[in-house]
Amino acid sequence: MLFCRAALKANHSGILHNTGTAVRAASTRARGLPAILEKKPQDVVITFAKRTAMGRAKKGQLKDTPVDELLLALFTATLEKTRIDPSLIQDICVGTCHPPSPLYISRAAALAAGIPHSVPISTVNRLCSSGLMAIRSIAHSIEAGETSFGVAVGVESMSLNPRPTPEVTDPVGKNPYAHDCIQPMGWTSEMVAKIYNVSREKQDHYAFISHTRASKASESGVFSEEILPVKIRGAVVAKDDTIRPNVTVESLAQLKPVFNFDDVSDASTTAGNASGVGDGAAICLLMSRERAEREGAEIVGKWVRSTVVGVEPRVMGISPIAAVSKILDDTGLRKEDVDVWEINEAFASQFAYCVEELGIPIEKINPNGGSISLTHPLGMTGVRQVVTGLAQLQRTKQKVLCTSMCVGSGMGAAGVFVNERA
Repeated sequence: MLFCRAALKANHSGILHNTGTAVRAASTRARGLPAILEKKPQDVVITFAKRTAMGRAKKGQLKDTPVDELLLALFTATLEKTRIDPSLIQDICVGTCHPPSPLYISRAAALAAGIPHSVPISTVNRLCSSGLMAIRSIAHSIEAGETSFGVAVGVESMSLNPRPTPEVTDPVGKNPYAHDCIQPMGWTSEMVAKIYNVSREKQDHYAFISHTRASKASESGVFSEEILPVKIRGAVVAKDDTIRPNVTVESLAQLKPVFNFDDVSDASTTAGNASGVGDGAAICLLMSRERAEREGAEIVGKWVRSTVVGVEPRVMGISPIAAVSKILDDTGLRKEDVDVWEINEAFASQFAYCVEELGIPIEKINPNGGSISLTHPLGMTGVRQVVTGLAQLQRTKQKVLCTSMCVGSGMGAAGVFVNERA
């Protein structure tokens, strides 16, 4: 087998671009909007997509609920709602970041929910994209013909499992990129604001949009369409407690920066323009189209493709620019072909820069708010974006969703999905 090493160089934004002529393997994947909308027996489809309500970390309704109990509640509610035979599940993948022994507790939760011991399970941690990576893992196994029915989950308890402080040895830490990749995420937000001149006023502007949209969606009952009520310790959890109503531009402007770094003289990241810290879980059931149709399962969406990229760690937040560009190229889609975008709002600094560099109308992005207003349970978000995006497409009777997020340590990810319920 012959390999061609492509020449790579970094542009001014810290994103690596291919400048060589690397040989690309021939692909049988659909390209372009008409091909992506076509229905084929080998498609990977989604037959169920729901999430729990989310809770504020340390203060909200899920603050005392460990990850295994969140998973147990989600698995149990899903089995009750769908009435599927759990013995038919061929694989489960759980995206999560910080709980100790994640595979053991995920496996235990599945068994406790009545999923038989014959069903295997794995966990994946690619930080903020972990949920999307869980979907990707199951989709790839179906695409390869190894399975035809799998479950992808994203879950996090940031109340009980906050981000640990990463440590590296001196020989590793002496490398400047390695040093930057383990810095606090708030530092990367300030770096983006500093390097790309994203003003505090602009950050608060985008944060205000998120807060306003989420508050309106919550009040109108929009989120009830995507939330699966779950029972935890005798109580039914069915509504987010993370959304703050009555946020104004003036109230955002009054907040003080929450981070203090020696190399940042004019900090601008606040509790109002950064993603919330929270708890929650989300789930997608995936099948081959052939199997879904044979078993009479309702098809609500289709997974088309996912991608991951790398950027300089200090500007981690700009990675959706590269991830979106790559997945559009991989799928042959134009920006105009995408009806709804769910781009994670890790921080308003990076979100504002990504939105404006990508040139996507803000009306199409996070129409019901994003992580600044809803909260960002790390492992959950990648699945939550798919659940939220597909629900929005179904309400508006539109077709194409693109999700994307930046990833701690200097990566980004994106996914393309199709609504099939419209």
